[in-house]
Amino acid sequence: MEQFLVFVKKECLHILRDRRTLFILFGMPIVQIVIFGFALSNEVKNSTIAILDPSKDAASLQLTERFEASKYFDIQKNLNTIGDIEKSFREGKIKMAIVFPENFREDLLHTNKAQIQFISDASDPNIGTTLINYANAILGDYQNELSGQNLPYTIKTEVRMLYNPQLKAAFNFVPGVMAMVLMLVCTMMTSISIVKEKEMGTMEVLLVSPLRPILMVVSKAIPYLFLSIINISTILLLSVYVLEVPIQGSLFLLMAESTLFIITSLALGLLISAGAASQQTAMFISLVGLFMPTLVFSGFMFPIDNMPIPLQVISNVVPAKWFFYIVKSIMIKGLGFKAIWKETLILFGMTIFLLAISIKKFKIRLS
Repeated sequence: MEQFLVFVKKECLHILRDRRTLFILFGMPIVQIVIFGFALSNEVKNSTIAILDPSKDAASLQLTERFEASKYFDIQKNLNTIGDIEKSFREGKIKMAIVFPENFREDLLHTNKAQIQFISDASDPNIGTTLINYANAILGDYQNELSGQNLPYTIKTEVRMLYNPQLKAAFNFVPGVMAMVLMLVCTMMTSISIVKEKEMGTMEVLLVSPLRPILMVVSKAIPYLFLSIINISTILLLSVYVLEVPIQGSLFLLMAESTLFIITSLALGLLISAGAASQQTAMFISLVGLFMPTLVFSGFMFPIDNMPIPLQVISNVVPAKWFFYIVKSIMIKGLGFKAIWKETLILFGMTIFLLAISIKKFKIRLS
């Protein structure tokens, strides 16, 4: 045990003396969680729109004021002709145009067939569809307030948005960013640990020591484990106090599950380190080889249920997918261990498997 602690202390000193490593360990997670937390959003706000209103009566002006008061729209201009609409779209000045008919109020009150045209820029289908839905919602609220409806009964619907009533995008992105940051940082730092010893020529000293390979491999990961726990604490503090994402469930359970995921990521990094021939190769595999799978198959950017069956099967081997579900269940939904024991068991099994392969691939003789 004393020899094991000596190896852990040696690894800690290497990390503390390397300022670039410290910056990556502590600076990168903070920068990523802040940038991604504010930049990644599926909400559409303050979209520039234009109004073509030849009638300019009381009803059309009242409805225009509602669009202008909404946080989703920003009226940039009032158009004069139909030709101005296409010109504004080509110049990229607007995302949507709202066209009122002539005599809008008269059609609304007397014929009950007043029509409004919504023209959206569908070069980005998601934004185009979202803006149309926002506009229809505002129009629907206005219609419900109109008097003189011919229906004898009125059916009202009550909508409740569970867990995220304000529909903040951070509630979905923060758990995903936590998984991505921990996966990349932990894996990248440990992936170069064993390779560094080979390139520096100090591997011979390690191999002649009486320490068993399993303890030697674990000693490489212990310092990064403690530093990553500090990282996850910092990320949670930023999430709560900067991004305003509350922790609904048990903080102790969340930290325990995060620690398990950190160990899984460290084990994956050790596996890469044991098989890579150089630090550049190890870093390339950990960054390029894991970034896209984590981004695509974790589920926080693209719904896994919408993917083809083969890709859904592949997503099951990505640890970030299971950790994303765990964090979302604890942090956002406030669920307990009973709801996430299967995902926890999967992560635990992945950790044991990766550690076993790492130890097996660790060469006790230099070639």
